Amino acid sequence: MKVLIVDDEPLARARLRRLLSAEPGFSCVGEASNSQQALQLFLQLQPDVLLLDIAMPGGDGLQLAAALAREAVPPAVIFVTAHPQHALDAYQVCPTDYILKPVSAQRLSAALARLGNRTRAHLERVQQQDEVISYQLGSATRQINLSKVLYFSADSKYVKMVFNGGEALLEQSLSQLQQRYPEQLIRIHRATLINKAYFSALRSGTDGKHYVELTGVDTRLEVSRRALSQLKQALKLNLG
Repeated sequence: MKVLIVDDEPLARARLRRLLSAEPGFSCVGEASNSQQALQLFLQLQPDVLLLDIAMPGGDGLQLAAALAREAVPPAVIFVTAHPQHALDAYQVCPTDYILKPVSAQRLSAALARLGNRTRAHLERVQQQDEVISYQLGSATRQINLSKVLYFSADSKYVKMVFNGGEALLEQSLSQLQQRYPEQLIRIHRATLINKAYFSALRSGTDGKHYVELTGVDTRLEVSRRALSQLKQALKLNLG
Protein backbone atom coordinates (compact mmCIF):
# COMPACT_ATOMS: atom_id res chain seq x y z
CA MET A 1 0.00 0.00 0.00
CA LYS A 2 1.13 3.51 -0.78
CA VAL A 3 1.82 5.75 2.23
CA LEU A 4 2.24 9.53 2.37
CA ILE A 5 4.09 10.92 5.43
CA VAL A 6 3.05 14.41 6.54
CA ASP A 7 5.02 16.14 9.31
CA ASP A 8 6.75 19.51 9.57
CA GLU A 9 9.73 17.97 11.42
CA PRO A 10 12.35 16.34 9.12
CA LEU A 11 13.57 14.01 11.86
CA ALA A 12 10.04 12.79 12.54
CA ARG A 13 9.51 12.09 8.83
CA ALA A 14 12.83 10.24 8.64
CA ARG A 15 11.90 8.06 11.62
CA LEU A 16 8.52 7.15 10.15
CA ARG A 17 10.08 6.34 6.79
CA ARG A 18 12.66 4.10 8.50
CA LEU A 19 9.99 2.27 10.53
CA LEU A 20 7.77 1.93 7.48
CA SER A 21 10.57 0.33 5.47
CA ALA A 22 10.36 -2.68 7.79
CA GLU A 23 6.64 -3.17 7.13
CA PRO A 24 5.96 -5.63 4.28
CA GLY A 25 3.34 -4.48 1.84
CA PHE A 26 3.79 -0.78 2.59
CA SER A 27 5.92 1.79 0.79
CA CYS A 28 6.45 5.51 1.35
CA VAL A 29 5.62 7.26 -1.92
CA GLY A 30 6.18 10.79 -0.68
CA GLU A 31 6.75 13.23 2.17
CA ALA A 32 5.15 16.60 2.91
CA SER A 33 6.07 19.22 5.49
CA ASN A 34 2.73 21.03 5.54
CA SER A 35 -0.95 20.56 4.69
CA GLN A 36 -0.86 22.42 1.40
CA GLN A 37 2.02 20.34 0.08
CA ALA A 38 0.32 17.18 1.38
CA LEU A 39 -2.89 17.95 -0.51
CA GLN A 40 -0.94 18.47 -3.74
CA LEU A 41 0.92 15.19 -3.27
CA PHE A 42 -2.30 13.37 -2.44
CA LEU A 43 -3.87 14.47 -5.72
CA GLN A 44 -0.70 13.52 -7.59
CA LEU A 45 0.19 10.22 -5.90
CA GLN A 46 -3.21 8.93 -4.69
CA PRO A 47 -1.83 7.22 -1.56
CA ASP A 48 -3.84 4.61 0.34
CA VAL A 49 -2.70 5.82 3.77
CA LEU A 50 -1.57 9.08 5.39
CA LEU A 51 0.68 9.18 8.45
CA LEU A 52 -0.40 12.66 9.49
CA ASP A 53 0.88 15.09 12.11
CA ILE A 54 -1.69 17.45 13.65
CA ALA A 55 0.12 20.57 14.85
CA MET A 56 1.78 22.08 11.77
CA PRO A 57 2.25 25.66 10.59
CA GLY A 58 0.01 26.85 7.76
CA GLY A 59 -2.96 24.57 8.47
CA ASP A 60 -3.21 21.67 10.89
CA GLY A 61 -3.68 17.99 10.15
CA LEU A 62 -7.29 17.99 11.35
CA GLN A 63 -8.28 20.42 8.60
CA LEU A 64 -6.44 18.36 6.01
CA ALA A 65 -8.08 15.13 7.18
CA ALA A 66 -11.52 16.77 7.01
CA ALA A 67 -10.83 17.94 3.45
CA LEU A 68 -9.61 14.51 2.34
CA ALA A 69 -12.66 12.84 3.92
CA ARG A 70 -14.77 14.61 1.28
CA GLU A 71 -12.94 12.80 -1.52
CA ALA A 72 -14.92 10.11 -3.35
CA VAL A 73 -12.42 7.53 -2.09
CA PRO A 74 -10.64 9.09 0.89
CA PRO A 75 -7.36 7.68 2.18
CA ALA A 76 -7.04 6.01 5.56
CA VAL A 77 -5.60 8.44 8.10
CA ILE A 78 -3.34 7.56 11.02
CA PHE A 79 -2.61 10.61 13.15
CA VAL A 80 0.92 10.78 14.55
CA THR A 81 1.28 13.56 17.12
CA ALA A 82 3.03 14.62 20.30
CA HIS A 83 -0.18 16.15 21.67
CA PRO A 84 -2.71 13.82 23.34
CA GLN A 85 -5.13 16.72 23.89
CA HIS A 86 -6.03 16.61 20.17
CA ALA A 87 -7.60 13.16 20.47
CA LEU A 88 -11.19 14.38 20.92
CA ASP A 89 -11.00 16.71 17.92
CA ALA A 90 -9.27 14.03 15.86
CA TYR A 91 -12.09 11.61 16.63
CA GLN A 92 -14.51 13.85 14.71
CA VAL A 93 -12.78 13.07 11.40
CA CYS A 94 -12.69 9.35 12.17
CA PRO A 95 -9.06 8.31 11.73
CA THR A 96 -7.99 4.70 11.61
CA ASP A 97 -5.71 5.27 14.60
CA TYR A 98 -4.04 7.92 16.77
CA ILE A 99 -0.38 7.39 17.68
CA LEU A 100 1.57 9.46 20.18
CA LYS A 101 5.21 10.35 19.57
CA PRO A 102 7.79 8.99 19.93
CA VAL A 103 6.51 6.24 17.64
CA SER A 104 7.66 2.70 18.31
CA ALA A 105 7.92 0.02 15.66
CA GLN A 106 5.35 -2.10 17.50
CA ARG A 107 2.81 0.72 17.74
CA LEU A 108 3.12 1.58 14.05
CA SER A 109 2.79 -2.08 13.09
CA ALA A 110 -0.39 -2.36 15.15
CA ALA A 111 -1.88 0.73 13.51
CA LEU A 112 -1.10 -0.50 10.01
CA ALA A 113 -2.54 -3.91 10.83
CA ARG A 114 -5.83 -2.24 11.78
CA LEU A 115 -6.34 -0.57 8.42
CA GLY A 116 -8.69 -3.36 7.39
CA ASN A 117 -11.15 -2.30 4.69
CA ARG A 118 -10.65 1.45 4.94
CA THR A 119 -8.00 1.89 2.27
CA ARG A 120 -8.27 3.04 -1.31
CA ALA A 121 -6.72 -0.23 -2.48
CA HIS A 122 -9.43 -2.27 -0.77
CA LEU A 123 -12.23 -0.11 -2.14
CA GLU A 124 -10.86 -0.39 -5.66
CA ARG A 125 -10.84 -4.18 -5.32
CA VAL A 126 -14.43 -4.10 -4.11
CA GLN A 127 -15.44 -1.97 -7.08
CA GLN A 128 -13.81 -4.44 -9.45
CA GLN A 129 -16.05 -7.14 -8.00
CA ASP A 130 -19.08 -4.86 -7.79
CA GLU A 131 -22.46 -6.28 -6.85
CA VAL A 132 -25.55 -5.33 -8.84
CA ILE A 133 -28.95 -4.47 -7.32
CA SER A 134 -32.13 -4.71 -9.40
CA TYR A 135 -35.10 -2.40 -8.85
CA GLN A 136 -38.36 -1.45 -10.55
CA LEU A 137 -38.90 1.92 -12.18
CA GLY A 138 -42.46 1.91 -13.43
CA SER A 139 -42.85 -1.21 -15.53
CA ALA A 140 -39.13 -1.43 -16.27
CA THR A 141 -36.52 -3.40 -14.32
CA ARG A 142 -33.25 -1.53 -13.86
CA GLN A 143 -29.93 -2.29 -12.24
CA ILE A 144 -27.36 -0.28 -10.32
CA ASN A 145 -23.94 -1.14 -8.95
CA LEU A 146 -23.79 -1.31 -5.17
CA SER A 147 -20.73 0.95 -5.26
CA LYS A 148 -23.01 3.80 -6.40
CA VAL A 149 -25.50 3.36 -3.55
CA LEU A 150 -25.11 5.80 -0.65
CA TYR A 151 -27.52 4.35 1.88
CA PHE A 152 -30.77 2.43 2.45
CA SER A 153 -33.58 3.52 4.76
CA ALA A 154 -36.81 1.84 5.83
CA ASP A 155 -39.79 3.62 4.25
CA SER A 156 -43.19 2.21 5.26
CA LYS A 157 -43.47 -1.27 3.71
CA TYR A 158 -40.49 -0.73 1.43
CA VAL A 159 -36.82 0.16 1.65
CA LYS A 160 -35.67 3.36 0.00
CA MET A 161 -32.34 3.07 -1.83
CA VAL A 162 -30.53 6.39 -2.24
CA PHE A 163 -27.78 6.50 -4.87
CA ASN A 164 -25.78 8.99 -6.89
CA GLY A 165 -28.38 10.68 -9.05
CA GLY A 166 -31.62 9.44 -7.53
CA GLU A 167 -33.48 6.95 -5.37
CA ALA A 168 -35.69 3.89 -5.73
CA LEU A 169 -37.88 1.56 -3.64
CA LEU A 170 -36.90 -2.05 -2.99
CA GLU A 171 -38.89 -4.97 -1.69
CA GLN A 172 -35.92 -6.46 0.19
CA SER A 173 -35.71 -5.69 3.90
CA LEU A 174 -32.75 -3.96 5.52
CA SER A 175 -31.85 -7.24 7.22
CA GLN A 176 -31.79 -9.07 3.90
CA LEU A 177 -29.56 -6.40 2.36
CA GLN A 178 -27.18 -6.43 5.32
CA GLN A 179 -26.89 -10.21 5.21
CA ARG A 180 -26.27 -10.18 1.48
CA TYR A 181 -23.64 -7.39 1.52
CA PRO A 182 -21.96 -7.59 4.96
CA GLU A 183 -18.64 -6.21 3.69
CA GLN A 184 -20.12 -3.09 2.13
CA LEU A 185 -23.04 -2.16 4.40
CA ILE A 186 -23.29 -1.28 8.06
CA ARG A 187 -26.36 -0.54 10.16
CA ILE A 188 -26.37 2.81 11.98
CA HIS A 189 -30.02 2.71 13.01
CA ARG A 190 -32.81 0.15 12.97
CA ALA A 191 -34.11 2.03 9.91
CA THR A 192 -30.82 2.85 8.14
CA LEU A 193 -27.93 1.05 6.42
CA ILE A 194 -25.01 3.01 4.98
CA ASN A 195 -22.44 2.11 2.34
CA LYS A 196 -19.11 2.19 4.22
CA ALA A 197 -17.31 3.46 1.13
CA TYR A 198 -19.07 6.82 1.49
CA PHE A 199 -18.56 7.24 5.24
CA SER A 200 -17.11 10.69 5.94
CA ALA A 201 -17.46 11.53 9.63
CA LEU A 202 -19.24 10.77 12.89
CA ARG A 203 -20.56 13.90 14.61
CA SER A 204 -22.10 14.72 17.99
CA GLY A 205 -25.18 16.92 17.72
CA THR A 206 -26.26 19.66 20.10
CA ASP A 207 -29.27 17.47 20.89
CA GLY A 208 -27.02 14.82 22.44
CA LYS A 209 -27.46 12.44 19.52
CA HIS A 210 -24.85 11.19 17.06
CA TYR A 211 -24.97 11.58 13.30
CA VAL A 212 -23.10 10.15 10.32
CA GLU A 213 -22.03 12.28 7.40
CA LEU A 214 -21.68 10.62 4.00
CA THR A 215 -19.75 11.92 1.01
CA GLY A 216 -22.27 13.23 -1.50
CA VAL A 217 -25.15 13.45 1.01
CA ASP A 218 -26.27 16.81 2.40
CA THR A 219 -28.45 15.32 5.15
CA ARG A 220 -26.87 13.90 8.30
CA LEU A 221 -28.13 10.43 9.22
CA GLU A 222 -28.95 9.67 12.85
CA VAL A 223 -27.04 6.92 14.67
CA SER A 224 -28.97 5.04 17.34
CA ARG A 225 -27.41 4.45 20.75
CA ARG A 226 -27.56 0.71 20.19
CA ALA A 227 -25.70 0.97 16.87
CA LEU A 228 -23.11 3.53 18.01
CA SER A 229 -20.64 1.12 19.61
CA GLN A 230 -21.02 -1.35 16.74
CA LEU A 231 -20.39 1.45 14.25
CA LYS A 232 -17.19 2.51 16.02
CA GLN A 233 -15.97 -1.07 16.12
CA ALA A 234 -16.79 -1.71 12.48
CA LEU A 235 -14.96 1.43 11.38
CA LYS A 236 -12.08 0.64 13.75
CA LEU A 237 -12.36 3.95 15.57
CA ASN A 238 -10.04 3.32 18.49
CA LEU A 239 -8.12 6.35 19.75
CA GLY A 240 -6.90 4.84 23.00
